[in-house]
Amino acid sequence: MKSAFLAALVTVLPAYVAGQAQEYDQCGGTGWAGPTSCVSGTTCTVLNPYYSQCLPGTAVPSSVSSVSSISSHSSSVSSAPSTGPTGTPTPTAGNPWTGYEIFLSPYYASEVQAAVEQISDSTLAAQAATIANIPTFTWLDSTSKIPDLGTYLANASALGKSTGTKQLLQIVIYDLPDRDCAAKASNGEFTIADNGQANYENYIDQIVALIKQYPDVRVVAVIEPDSLANLVTNLSVQECAEAQTTYLACVNYALTNLAGAGVYMYIDAGHAGWLGWPANLSPAAQLFTQVWTNAGKSPLIKGLATDVANYNALNAASPDPITQGNPNYDEMLYINALAPVLQQQGWDATFIVDQARSGVQNIRNQWGDWCNIKGAGFGTRPTTNTGSSFIDSIVWVKPGGECDGTSNSSSPRYDSTCSLSDALQPAPEAGTWFQAYFETLVSAANPPISA
Repeated sequence: MKSAFLAALVTVLPAYVAGQAQEYDQCGGTGWAGPTSCVSGTTCTVLNPYYSQCLPGTAVPSSVSSVSSISSHSSSVSSAPSTGPTGTPTPTAGNPWTGYEIFLSPYYASEVQAAVEQISDSTLAAQAATIANIPTFTWLDSTSKIPDLGTYLANASALGKSTGTKQLLQIVIYDLPDRDCAAKASNGEFTIADNGQANYENYIDQIVALIKQYPDVRVVAVIEPDSLANLVTNLSVQECAEAQTTYLACVNYALTNLAGAGVYMYIDAGHAGWLGWPANLSPAAQLFTQVWTNAGKSPLIKGLATDVANYNALNAASPDPITQGNPNYDEMLYINALAPVLQQQGWDATFIVDQARSGVQNIRNQWGDWCNIKGAGFGTRPTTNTGSSFIDSIVWVKPGGECDGTSNSSSPRYDSTCSLSDALQPAPEAGTWFQAYFETLVSAANPPISA
């Protein structure tokens, strides 16, 4: 059963072959050291000076571009993926946020409060203080964070009972073994070679056990930022090719077991500048639909999350010059292009879009730049008034002020992207507080923040 399951998942993806790139794999570009020929039926097509891709049939026009991995921030298979606990709760039809109040993250509120105390400008400090009242997601990026989840669930349950208002808790599942396979800034605690899959399953089991204790609290989760998107475009990166089977098995384990606990889920789907290119849309839709299918097509797997920890506009007033060649130059265009392809394959997926740091546009040198971008501002506040039937909610997944990655080149987690000219420096380690960046996000917020 395990072999058949993994084979079914892997067949939807181009396999990594050292001597010849597969369909939709990279096959050239500045600094490229991998295979430069493509399998039969595909042509190595120059999309831009940095990226050539094996595309089926005739080559696409040179005006179409593609971008490889854009991270958000970061052996053998030990056991068969679970089919999930029996007795999966029946989900409520419609938008998961409807009828619920979002429980505010105490951890982020404490970070904001500490930051406010360091701001001497009274107006800016007053504006910054209001950020603690805007709901963000809690990132469970290590097992050490799991006990906090139990505390938040208990507090949310108590708050709901005392106020009569049902509470919704937002979390990010983010602890895959060999995480962040195409970058370095957010490398995680587990490795595939050192019992990684079993450790990940234990991580999920602990989360599930806590959530089941509080059935009165609704939980919405974003599942593993960057992971599946890397499998669409970056199998030519050796670390991603080697992690492919484990990523698929672990994501399936998370989806099936969290569904068993009644969690509403959105699988991370990169963003417009990653999978929104026309050449990437169909492979991405095929992968996401297959993952949803193998996880049992649970209605609790609501759909996909886009722009997590990134900077793209939901609706751009005009195309940023860095997006030239991609007709899907903002998140709404990306979603409007991807959703019908998913529907053609049987999945009426809905979306959530992170706009935490998307208030200011046209500030990046390249669309692939993701680390602590200078001049960024807090964006549209979380709302279910999204202007699209495809989008359940605009959300703040990335807690603004928490660093994307360090600019210290001697750090083991250093990524050179964090030293580019459009990245604010000096920057601390990924996930730690970046005071200067937080203050910029507040002052450049769009719409502006009222004190």
